Amino acid sequence: MFSLPRMFSSALLLLSLTPAALCGELPKEVIERIDAVVASAYQAASAKLPCKVGRRSRPAMLRWQDVDKCLSGAVNLVDWDEFARQLEAIRPPNASTGEFETAVEASLSKQALPYNKLFLVKNTEVLLPLTNSILKYLPPNSLMDLPVYDQKSKQIGTFAGVFPYEHSGGLTSGTTYTLIVFQYADAQGKIQAPSDRLLLDSYGVPWAKAMTQPGLRFTSDRLLGVRRK
Repeated sequence: MFSLPRMFSSALLLLSLTPAALCGELPKEVIERIDAVVASAYQAASAKLPCKVGRRSRPAMLRWQDVDKCLSGAVNLVDWDEFARQLEAIRPPNASTGEFETAVEASLSKQALPYNKLFLVKNTEVLLPLTNSILKYLPPNSLMDLPVYDQKSKQIGTFAGVFPYEHSGGLTSGTTYTLIVFQYADAQGKIQAPSDRLLLDSYGVPWAKAMTQPGLRFTSDRLLGVRRK
């Protein structure tokens, strides 16, 4: 099995490490081949980018429906089975446990697509909505310390990262699924989380400050369960 670390446990710990630490002792040529395979996957995702996105007026914010549709559409353009097979083909037989997977995680982060490559925005005086999808694909350290505004255009604090939230309910009673939610530092420097975890367009950060930051990082959960050749 392709055994990249599962999200929200090992993966979140790995993402806190530096790329150099993540790459371990793998030979340079293996790292370069990993980078080439990952770059090809991001290129496939970029085929229909940037997306035209609408905006709402009060507050001026990109439409969350357009933003989420763009992200999911880009991710679905990737042939994930082939992506995983290509990675497995270059895995060194003597790689230690987790060494190859952490190198893949590092490559996924360093090649993440910036927001201005994802969304076509003419008026930069808008907010980027902090939807659960935006946060799911958010690369490590992206958007950190940017001001966060609510639906009344009031700044509630500054962006301070993300965390997973297990949500129950939905179409099927008893169904549980994981949402990615953000946290923020308030005016007193205390870390807070939004009371409503289904974010949609409840909060946003300034597009002008976010546009050049990494915005789409593939998650390795899509690579799990693919058998080695």
